[in-house]
Amino acid sequence: MLIKGRTSKGNLLTKEPVHRIGLKSHGHSTLGGRKVWFDSDVNRINYEEHGRYLGEFNDEDAILVVLDNGEFYITNFDANNHYEDNIQVIEKWNAEKVWTAVLFDADNQGYAYVKRFLMEATKRHQNYLGENAENKLVLLSDVFYPRLKVTFAGHDSFRDTIEIDVDEFIGVKGFKAKGKRISTYQIGTIEELEPTRFPEKNETPNDETGNEEEEIENLDPDAGKSQQQVIDEITGQLSLFSDDNSQ
Repeated sequence: MLIKGRTSKGNLLTKEPVHRIGLKSHGHSTLGGRKVWFDSDVNRINYEEHGRYLGEFNDEDAILVVLDNGEFYITNFDANNHYEDNIQVIEKWNAEKVWTAVLFDADNQGYAYVKRFLMEATKRHQNYLGENAENKLVLLSDVFYPRLKVTFAGHDSFRDTIEIDVDEFIGVKGFKAKGKRISTYQIGTIEELEPTRFPEKNETPNDETGNEEEEIENLDPDAGKSQQQVIDEITGQLSLFSDDNSQ
């Protein structure tokens, strides 16, 4: 049906008597989503191709915002949103993305810890670094198989540099988990190395979201019923025989 003026009578559905009209299923837009950009000069998103492209958004999609103090939250993609100056990451929300963080934990003698986690979908500010404001972030990565290079310092500077495959070193836990201590020795630097392993075909890379088709929900209240059963329900009549036994 074409879009017409509000004074239009519309189209006639049928000349037959109508017992009930119900919603059979929700439709999906055939026009695609809305393309969104982030302009770091004004800390706002827009639809006019200003700044960095964030992706194409549908109604259920959201934006993930990660600040350099460890706080994170999600928002909608309304162009009226205004964001903080200390943004570290802003991107299209991917609930399955695994993040890796390395930090010095002030509650544990300042030792270096590494943790892998999923950022929860929350509009309220959360902090993956923990509650202690003295915790210090070393690096945050969304590489699928991250690797770290650890160099020792001070009285431990004679020790050999070590390399850590983070995926083998620690499993994925909640963002509030402490993580795993890297070493009790004095650490000079921790750097992220280029990955040597990559996702298999049956794995979902962190920068991609699944494209599986969603099953269409059938909202028809009369689904599976015969025409006579529908008429009986509307008129309040009870059928003495089921349709299977009637001839």
